[in-house]
Amino acid sequence: MRAAPASRRTARGFTYLAVLFLVALTAAGLAALGTAWLQRAQREREAELAFRGGEIAAAIESYLRAGGGAAATYPKRWEDLLEDRRGAVTRHHLRRLYADPFTGLPDWEQLPPPAGAPDAAAFAGVRSRSNQSMLRTRTADGAPLERASDWIFVARAAGGPAAASSAPVAASAP
Repeated sequence: MRAAPASRRTARGFTYLAVLFLVALTAAGLAALGTAWLQRAQREREAELAFRGGEIAAAIESYLRAGGGAAATYPKRWEDLLEDRRGAVTRHHLRRLYADPFTGLPDWEQLPPPAGAPDAAAFAGVRSRSNQSMLRTRTADGAPLERASDWIFVARAAGGPAAASSAPVAASAP
């Protein structure tokens, strides 16, 4: 058997190097694409957390307003927000119990009402149970965020829009 001419062996070596370089470029591109996709998914979960938490806080506020006057009480259970039977007409302050976008379950941590509220077993707000770090560093009101559980959603008893912040609340740590 005769050996291949030197020019053919050199060409095969360059082809092999070109294929290796192409594989390396493809891998780098896919890694960048994967990172961008993960960041986009994280931003979507954060936006969904803001929406769902805000909806729950607004439902608690609606529940307070529907109670009327100084005797208004905070809800004790999720079912109170889904079907409020305190009056002659059943009200639905919350259409459904939203799942936490970070845990995938409707397992929100319930935050107690402010001091002096008539029922300590009730809840005035919620926050995520997830300790996943956030891309967003501040809430809309400027409060700092590090983890999903830092973002709390509390109804304002005096009316007005629902609060979405990370201000400290009298609640036990998760």
